[in-house]
Amino acid sequence: MKKTQLLLALLTTVALTTYAQIDARLMQDPDVSATHITFTYGNDIWVADKSGGLAMRLSSPAGVERFPRFSPDGKSIAYTANYNGNNDVYVIEAMGGIPKRLTYHSMNDRVLGWTPDGSAVLFASSRESGRQRYSQFYTVSVNGGPATKLPVPYGEYASFSPDGKKIAYTDRSRVQRNWKRYRGGTAPDIHVFDLETMQTENITQNDANDELPMWIGNAIYYMSDNGPNKRNNLWKYDFASGSNSQLTNSAEYDITYPGGGPADIVYEQGGKLFLYNIASGSASEVKIKVVSDQLALMPKKTKVADYLHSATISPEGNRVVAEARGELFNLPAKEGFVTNMTGTSGVAERSPAWSPDGKSLAYWSDASGEYQLMIKNMEGSGSARKLTNFTSGFYYTIYWSPDSKKIVFTNQKFEITMVDVASGTVKVVDKATNPFEWALRGFRVDWSPDSRYFAYAKAIRGRVSSAVMLYDTQDNKLSQLTSGFYSDNSPAFSHDGKHLFFLTNRTFSPVYSDVDNTFVYPNTTNIAVATLHKGTASLLEVKNDAVEVEEEKKEEPESKKKGKKNKGENEEAAAPPIDVAGFEERVEILDIDAGNINELTGVEGKLLFMRNPNSGAGGGSASLDYYDIKEREVKTIMSGASGYEVNAAGDKLLVMQGSKLGVISISADQKIEE
Repeated sequence: MKKTQLLLALLTTVALTTYAQIDARLMQDPDVSATHITFTYGNDIWVADKSGGLAMRLSSPAGVERFPRFSPDGKSIAYTANYNGNNDVYVIEAMGGIPKRLTYHSMNDRVLGWTPDGSAVLFASSRESGRQRYSQFYTVSVNGGPATKLPVPYGEYASFSPDGKKIAYTDRSRVQRNWKRYRGGTAPDIHVFDLETMQTENITQNDANDELPMWIGNAIYYMSDNGPNKRNNLWKYDFASGSNSQLTNSAEYDITYPGGGPADIVYEQGGKLFLYNIASGSASEVKIKVVSDQLALMPKKTKVADYLHSATISPEGNRVVAEARGELFNLPAKEGFVTNMTGTSGVAERSPAWSPDGKSLAYWSDASGEYQLMIKNMEGSGSARKLTNFTSGFYYTIYWSPDSKKIVFTNQKFEITMVDVASGTVKVVDKATNPFEWALRGFRVDWSPDSRYFAYAKAIRGRVSSAVMLYDTQDNKLSQLTSGFYSDNSPAFSHDGKHLFFLTNRTFSPVYSDVDNTFVYPNTTNIAVATLHKGTASLLEVKNDAVEVEEEKKEEPESKKKGKKNKGENEEAAAPPIDVAGFEERVEILDIDAGNINELTGVEGKLLFMRNPNSGAGGGSASLDYYDIKEREVKTIMSGASGYEVNAAGDKLLVMQGSKLGVISISADQKIEE
């Protein structure tokens, strides 16, 4: 029994074409004064003339700088920087100087602007919120000293009125969240808070996202996706009329992080900066160029073992392809050398999957500008073949059919998609309704051994429960195998294709609270099995010793032997169609303790699964186990494993344990170090 450990001390070279002067397209957090624009680029603060042109780098210390804001007189810039392991408030002269630190609290401080008289900087911090789930507003003098908390219970972004007696603010924010067009309970509104009377007025009152208020004159300008196309645009609340109006009408790109000055508002959109003139009501692009040594883009060798993202094992189990830092590396399971298969600095290759016949490697690549499914010939050299022509989207784990003719995956819309490898035909067979990142990353597909069917789990009734789905590639028919009354997940075909295993939450042992009258149901997951054909015997039939009488073998006449082929020369007889009707009536629960179980895979005579520590157990580590179908007992393959993949031959495992990647046999008590 051979065991081996893969030590990923991989090296990759980054080489990009650089230019001394470039058109800046990664500018963030802009603000504008009467004469200049400031913004962040490459984690540094830059200043340029309001009309555009060459920008000057204002800061270059190690550490990230964000949210630069001009003082009312335009002579100073306040910003947030992480120079000493924490995000604090700093001030620097607008034309250069030594940064001055104003806050020293251990919680993060985010600069929002200035008081109208320019004597103090306004910032948001969760330093006193207790749970750190929300922020509050503070001011700190430009001369230093303790911060003063404003009498607003919750606050994320704000702007003072010209007289400093009121403040426009949002009590929550979604500007840094990872999805758009949100309509729900945490969508922010713009409020006006009177610092003297302590009265608050909601001036937007809609279900859209109204953010980043800027109080200029007798109006409050803000960013909102309340328009008909639901794109973030510039809006205005007029105090005289009490009405809100949309000022810009971008239908393609959202505007982000607008900053207001005496006569203009600057914002980023589609990688460019635009300046909106308040008097004329028109916006124009500000073309800015930067001069930088671009040190981060210099070619260099990098150890990428810590950036390991995914891996796949060859059918025989003697090679592994690992993805790290956007490159694909071909590794030996035991002896040999490592090769960088792609060597494409500036291009991301993701989610490699080795075909069961060993001839091809499928993976995602954004070399064309959008992620496409690529097929690389593993039998020789040559460039990879682009199989798709997607115009947008993000795609997840690739699942080959056993005959290496089809591939299934899902995208960010949770469209379950099948691709014919030979023709490149793309077919969306189903769409799930819970496109959350954790669900997309955990989406699993399992193929029947004859490559006719594939099974997966799909959420139904929102996120309340899930059901096992079955797609017939021959008849192009989608079926729901389980009702979804329970949460059923991770379907896996048995090695002979006669049974389907799946996870189901059916063990209910409530744990009651010692403090109040509540209880929860943890560790509910069982492993179930069902026959796929009505006439198939149950895996859990009662054992009963029987006497077997061997029949006398008769010599077959030579005339009948003629023309008879050896075993394997004829194609196997096609398996009968799966009996979808009555599937749940054939479901049985295996005699395996319930708990936190996931990732089922069927191999010959065994069912593999991951078992995580039970909720409330207090510590422990996950283990990779198998259920011996004949002996009906569970054995542990490896403790501390965090994931695995079975090779196409079904006799070896690619496992992850901590930061170690290794190939082991499918048997008990394996150790990655050996």
